[in-house]
Amino acid sequence: MPGNIELNESYFGARRVRRKPGRRAYGKNLMSGLLKRDNKVYAEIVPDCKSKTLQDIIRGMVSAESFIYTDGWRGYDRLVDIGYDKHFRINMVIMSLPINKLI
Repeated sequence: MPGNIELNESYFGARRVRRKPGRRAYGKNLMSGLLKRDNKVYAEIVPDCKSKTLQDIIRGMVSAESFIYTDGWRGYDRLVDIGYDKHFRINMVIMSLPINKLI
């Protein structure tokens, strides 16, 4: 996939179990997804969100010339080291605020 690519990972599945938030959630499937800005999507169930797992997917699906946008998850830390020098991190907390809170 060449172009502008957004990457993210998320859990899908059963309702949240108390005291087991986020990455420790039991009974959920972890998905990694790529979205090309012209509405092409690739999603895959993955065993974990480690750098190697995410990098293997990225190497197989994203061209090195692409602009890559991710959140701050540490699994994306070494993309520049493997040839993706157009990697930009988006602060999802700021992006989720209403525009009047940003001004």
